[in-house]
Amino acid sequence: MSRRGGGGRRGGGDYYREAQPGAPSSGQRGGGRSGRGGGGRGRGGGGGGRGGYGEGYAPPPRAQEERRRPTDPPPSSVSATVSSSSLSQDVDRQLSLREPEEAGTSCATSPPPPPASSLSSSSAGTPPASSKALRHPPRPGFGLVGRRCVVKANHFLVEVADKDLCHYDVSINPESISKTSNRNVISELVTLYKDSHLGRRMPVYDGRKSLYTAGPLPFTSKNFVVKLPDIGRDGSVRGEKEYNVTIRLAGRPDLHHLQEFLRGRQMDAPQETIQVLDVVLRESPSTNYTGVSRSFFSPRFGDPKDIGDGIEFWRGYYQSLRPTQMGSSLNVDISATTFYKSAPVVDFVFEYLNLRDGARPLSNSDRIKIKKVLRGLKVEATHRRELRIRYRITGITSMPMSQLTFDAGEGSANISVVQYFRQRYNCFLKHVNWPCLQAGSDSRPIYLPMEVCTIMEGQRYGKKLTERQVTEMLRFTCKRPQDREKNILEVVTQNNYNGDKYAKEFGIKVRNQLAAVDARILPPPKLKYHDSGREKLCSPAVGQWNMINKKMVNGGTIEYWTCLNFSRLRPNDVFQFCNDLVGMCNDKGMVFNPEPFTGIQSARPDNMETALRDVHYQSTERLSCRGKHIQLLIVVLPDISGYYGKIKRVCDTELGIVSQCCLPRHVSRGNKQYLENVALKINVKAGGRNTVLDDALHNNIPFVTDQPTIIYGADVTHPAPGEDSPSIAAVVASMDWPEVTKYRGLVSAQEHRKEMIQDLYTVKQDPQKGYVHGGMIRELLLSFYRAVNRKPYRIIFYRDGVSESQFADVLLHEMDAIRKACASLEEGYLPPVTFIVVQKRHHTRLFPQVHGDRNSTDRSGNILPGTVVDTKICHPTEFDFYLCSHAGIQGTSRPTHYHVLVDENRFSADRLQMLTNNLCYTYARCTRSVSVVPPAYYAHLAAFRARYYVEADPSDGGSTSVGGSRTRDTSSVVRQLPQIKDNVKDVMFFC
Repeated sequence: MSRRGGGGRRGGGDYYREAQPGAPSSGQRGGGRSGRGGGGRGRGGGGGGRGGYGEGYAPPPRAQEERRRPTDPPPSSVSATVSSSSLSQDVDRQLSLREPEEAGTSCATSPPPPPASSLSSSSAGTPPASSKALRHPPRPGFGLVGRRCVVKANHFLVEVADKDLCHYDVSINPESISKTSNRNVISELVTLYKDSHLGRRMPVYDGRKSLYTAGPLPFTSKNFVVKLPDIGRDGSVRGEKEYNVTIRLAGRPDLHHLQEFLRGRQMDAPQETIQVLDVVLRESPSTNYTGVSRSFFSPRFGDPKDIGDGIEFWRGYYQSLRPTQMGSSLNVDISATTFYKSAPVVDFVFEYLNLRDGARPLSNSDRIKIKKVLRGLKVEATHRRELRIRYRITGITSMPMSQLTFDAGEGSANISVVQYFRQRYNCFLKHVNWPCLQAGSDSRPIYLPMEVCTIMEGQRYGKKLTERQVTEMLRFTCKRPQDREKNILEVVTQNNYNGDKYAKEFGIKVRNQLAAVDARILPPPKLKYHDSGREKLCSPAVGQWNMINKKMVNGGTIEYWTCLNFSRLRPNDVFQFCNDLVGMCNDKGMVFNPEPFTGIQSARPDNMETALRDVHYQSTERLSCRGKHIQLLIVVLPDISGYYGKIKRVCDTELGIVSQCCLPRHVSRGNKQYLENVALKINVKAGGRNTVLDDALHNNIPFVTDQPTIIYGADVTHPAPGEDSPSIAAVVASMDWPEVTKYRGLVSAQEHRKEMIQDLYTVKQDPQKGYVHGGMIRELLLSFYRAVNRKPYRIIFYRDGVSESQFADVLLHEMDAIRKACASLEEGYLPPVTFIVVQKRHHTRLFPQVHGDRNSTDRSGNILPGTVVDTKICHPTEFDFYLCSHAGIQGTSRPTHYHVLVDENRFSADRLQMLTNNLCYTYARCTRSVSVVPPAYYAHLAAFRARYYVEADPSDGGSTSVGGSRTRDTSSVVRQLPQIKDNVKDVMFFC
C-alpha cells in the first residue's frame, strides 16, 4: 500500500539524538533537498533518501524556517512555546540525527542542569509555559455538509428580566459543613428579618457562602442573630442554639455582560451571573428534594425500585442552566441513582452478603465488606422505644459483641455489650456472634448491635454496582426516545418554574417547549475490504454493516496458538469451538494455523495461574529455540465471573501472552455472529486491520493524509467511590499513516482521582545517564516514527473524560506536556496541535421532530447516525458540536459532545465533524459505527484494562482493633503499574 511522499517545506526529517564522539553530523546523513520536497510515492520525503535534511544543512528553528502557512500556529504561539520548554535550549543543542531502528522510548543526556522546575518526575509537576488561561479558539463557521433536518433538544429557553443582581458573602458562626443546616439558618433569618431589615427582598442561597438578591439590600454589611431549636440525636429539643450571621456585599453580577456573551460580542463567559440564575432555579428543588450533584431525587417521581443487595434506585431529574447560541437555556433530563434501602441493618447484612444462617459468626472478609459498605451511613437506634437516637457509623468492631467488653463506669467491672443491653434495656440480642457497629471516635467509641439499628432513608449509595444491579437498573430506566421526551416535559410541568416564587422575584421565565434545532445528517464513509473478497467496498447503512462476502483488508497471521478451558464444558465442545473459530478467521482473511502448537487443555479455576504459567513454559521450551513465541492464547472463562481480570493481568504483565477470553455460554452455542466478532478482535491483536477508510487510501482525508498525522486518544479512569486505588491514565496513538486504524496504547498509574494526566511528559535524573526524558507522548511519537519512518507533522488529540470546570487546568498542563515532549525530540519541532475534549457524560438529548418517521429515525426510534448539531444549543462563540455517530440499540441515544480547546491546524467545522464521524466507522471490535471517536474509546478500554493490573487490597484498610474510621494518605507515593510486556504492547491488546 503506497504512501504519499512527504517532505514538503520542512523535509521529511528524522528525530534527533544526543551527539556522541564520532557520531555523524546531520549533514552526513544525506537525504532529500531542503526545499519543497517531494510528491514521490515512497516513504521518503523531499525528493530522495529517507526524507532527511540535505547535505551540510543545519535545520533552523521552525519559527524562522519559512513563512507561516495557514495550518501553522500563530507566530506568538510558536515563540512562546519554544521559550517555555525547560529543555529546548539546554538539550536541543546537543541533539543529532537518530536512525529509525535505533530510536528508543527515552533520550538520555547530560546537559547543564535545567531549572529546578524541570526536574520533576512528570509533567504534572513541571510549571506550564504560562500561568495565563489559554483562550479557546472561536468557532470557524458552521458546518454545511449533510442532509439538513430539524431535531428537538431537551433545552428550554430562559428569559431574564433586567434586574440589578447583587451578590453577598455569608458567614455563619458556628460554622457547619452541612448545606441543610446552613439553609435552615438562612431560611429562619429571612423569615425574621425580611420586612424589617432585608427591604422585603427574597434572597436565594447556595448553602455555602453566597447569597443573591434581585436588587440591593438596605446595607452593605450587617450582623444578625438567629436562634434555632437545638435538636439532639434522639430528636428531643434541648433548648436553643444561637448563630451569628454576617451578610456583606461582595459584588454586582452584570446581566448586560451575559447578554453580550450570548450574542457573541464578548468572549469570556460571566460565570458569576450564570451562577446566580442557576442558584435561583435550584432554590425550591433544593428544599423539596434530595440533591445529588446537579440532580434531584425523590420517591414522588415514582416508587423506588429494589435492585438487590440492600440497594434501591430513585427517580429524579437533572437540571443545569447553560449559555447557548439561542440564549440562556435550562437543560432538563430525567435521571436515576441508587440509595440504601431504609431497613434494619441486620436485614441489609443478610441481603448484601447473601447469608442464610445468622447464627454463624461473620468471616473476616465478610466483616471487611460490611465495614466498607456501611462506613459513613446514618442509622437510628431503636432499642429505646421512647427515643430514636441517630448515629453515624465510623466502623465495625473486630470482635463479636459477646466478647467485646467496655467500662460501663460507676466503678463497675468491664461488661460485655450483650450483658449491657440485657441489663440496661432488657434487650435480648440474637446475633451475639456478629460484630457491633461503631459510632463516635476510637478514643470514645459507641458500640451498637446491628439488630437495634435501622438505616435512615435518603442516603445515596455511591459505590460500584454489580452486573446484576446494572442490568436491573437499566431494565427500569431505559426509555425509548418518545417516552423519555414525555417524561422530561412532565418534569418541567411539575416544577412549574414560571410559578416559582424565587423565579418571579428575579424575573425569570422558562419556556415549557423543547428547543427545535437545525441539524445535519453526515454521509457515512466508504469502507475498504480486501480485494480477494466479493465485496471490496462497503457503504454502511444506518450505522451498521456485516462481514458477508468481505475479507479483512489486512489479515494477521497466527501460527502458534493454543486454548485453555476453565469452564465445565466438555473438551469436545471446546475443540469444536476452536475449530469453528479458526475456520472463521481464515474465511475472513487471516492466516490461522488450524493446529494448536500444544493440545487444548482444561484446568480448574483455582489452578488458573499455574495453568497459565504451564502454557508459557511449554511455549518457551518448544518455540524459543526457533526464535518464535506463542502468538495467541484462547481462554474459555470459568462458569462464574471474577476471573477475567486475573487472566489479563498475568498474561499481559507477567507472561507476555496475547489472550482472547470467551464466555462459556457463547462457546457452547457456536453462533456465527459471535465467531465473526471474536475474529475481528483476534485480527487486530495479531497486527492486522479489519477495514480502513477508502478515502485514506486515496489520500482524500483533509488534515490527515496530506502530511504524516498522528491521532491520539487519552482518558483517565478513577476508582469507585470508597476505594483507595490510584487513578489510571491511558494514551493511545495511531501507528499507521495514512490509514489511521492501528493504535498503540500506554498506561500509567497516578494520584488517586487526579484527572490531569501526569506522565504525558517526564524528566528524571539518572546517576549515570543524566537527565532522561520520557513520557507517553514522547514514546508514542517515537513508535510512530519507527512504524511510518516519518515524524508526525500534525497532532490531533482527542481527550476523554474532562468536565468543563477542568478545561483550563487540563489544557494548560497537558498542552504544555505535549509541546515539551515534541521539543525534547528535535530542535524547533513543534507540530501544530488540535486538542479536542470528548464528553459523553452530559445530559443533552436529541429527539426526532416527528417520532416514528422512517426518514428521520432508526429502528430504535432514535435520530439517525451521523446527526450533527453545531447551532442553537452549542456554545455562543467557541468551536463545539454534538455528534450522534451511532445507531441506537435500546433507550435514547446520547450524542457525544466535542469541544475544541486548541486548534493550531485550523480545521473548518465540516472537516473536523466529517473526520470525527468517519473515524467512528473504524472501531475494530464490531461492524457498527460507535458513539465515541475510536482513539478516545481505545484509551478508555486501555485504562479499564489496566485497572485489573492493580490488585485489590483485601486488608481492613488500616482500621484499629475496634474498627475506627480511616483517612487515606494522599501524600503516599503511587505504586506504579506492572509493565506490559513488549509483544503485548505492540498490538491492540485492549480490544
